[in-house]
Amino acid sequence: MPKELLSLLLRKLKFSKDDAVIRGGRYHNFKDFVDFPKIGGEHLVYKAFQPIRHPHIKKAIPFIQVLKERDVLFHFPYHPFDHFIDILREASIDPFVREIKITIYRVAKYSNVVNALINAARNGKKVTAVLELQARFDEKANIQWANRLKDEGVKVMYGVPGLKVHSKLVYISRKEKRQELSYAAVGTGNFNEESATVFSDHLLFTCNAEIVKEIGNIFLFFEKNFRIPRFKHLLVAPFYLRNKIVRLINQEIQNAQAGKKAFIYLKLNNLVDLRMIHYLYKAKASGVDVRLNVRGMFSMTPDFHPEHEPIPAIALIDRFLEHSRIFIFANQGHPKIWLSSADLMGRNLDRRVEVACPVYDSELKEELLKMFDIQWKDNGSARVLDNELTNTLKKKKRGRVMKAQQAFYEYLNERL
Repeated sequence: MPKELLSLLLRKLKFSKDDAVIRGGRYHNFKDFVDFPKIGGEHLVYKAFQPIRHPHIKKAIPFIQVLKERDVLFHFPYHPFDHFIDILREASIDPFVREIKITIYRVAKYSNVVNALINAARNGKKVTAVLELQARFDEKANIQWANRLKDEGVKVMYGVPGLKVHSKLVYISRKEKRQELSYAAVGTGNFNEESATVFSDHLLFTCNAEIVKEIGNIFLFFEKNFRIPRFKHLLVAPFYLRNKIVRLINQEIQNAQAGKKAFIYLKLNNLVDLRMIHYLYKAKASGVDVRLNVRGMFSMTPDFHPEHEPIPAIALIDRFLEHSRIFIFANQGHPKIWLSSADLMGRNLDRRVEVACPVYDSELKEELLKMFDIQWKDNGSARVLDNELTNTLKKKKRGRVMKAQQAFYEYLNERL
């Protein structure tokens, strides 16, 4: 269609720049290739992968009892996504659970997540689903899910006008002994059991009262968009995430200039935001140890100045699609770590509802730091990101080839 005609139609139909206008339909993407028939010999196909049961998930113990004692961090697909589905199912039949809220961006074609929400509604729970109708390539499916959920008595909301809801949140309210106990989860990836077998993501469950309250406030914001809450723990876009990351980078710069230990480790899908890139250049020039693990779009020139060392950067391409986002700051020897649904892109920082959640549990911090370190030492699937973006494999040093995804699987297995 000529651009002039398209522009005329959009104007007459009163479409805004925030509305979804897709030319060519859903087949502009190649996600269907994931289900492409497996042809050729066995050497072309990965051997079957057996997820590790999470050590704190016990068959005879309700999940809420575990969560009262500690935060629980799932690493998918190393841990089975069935754990999350079981938690929703447990909540759907728990007589003390009063309310379940969830954000939905992409779900499986035959979604056990949605089925658990429907069962909860049938069991008298108040269920709210914030469903993003502008999830690229899943618009039609999400409209169908929205209608199905509404038919089953689920309260369906469509997010915030002008903002895409990309955050992955769950909020569960439970009444016990005349008190309300709520728990919540923040994830880096979709609540989709199909993609969870090939996407590497994290999901953090917590009973931390302050974090849970802030997650509840985000759901209140979805209902009343004019009321923007304040956050002490969560970093929420488009309101606070960008500025908070800038402040964290500046703090590391000040620490480095004062001769203190300073580092910034980022694991991302995409790094393209110009302002963030300039701050990372500034940090490296100030003596901060900057390390970047960026799987997708990468808009930096790591060798950025003849007087400064290049910023080391890798992309990990292996069996699982690296999809999690982790922000790590030295904080004078007491690392601060956030898990997030957001990349460092303009759309994530300024035009979407995104959430970065702090990890406070020391054991879980250790797991995430270990994961970053393992991936940083990968010499079998990590590619060096240089100025020319030649994506050459990392040079192997003496010793065995180490692939990070297999090594992290073994690390989790040893912790059982």
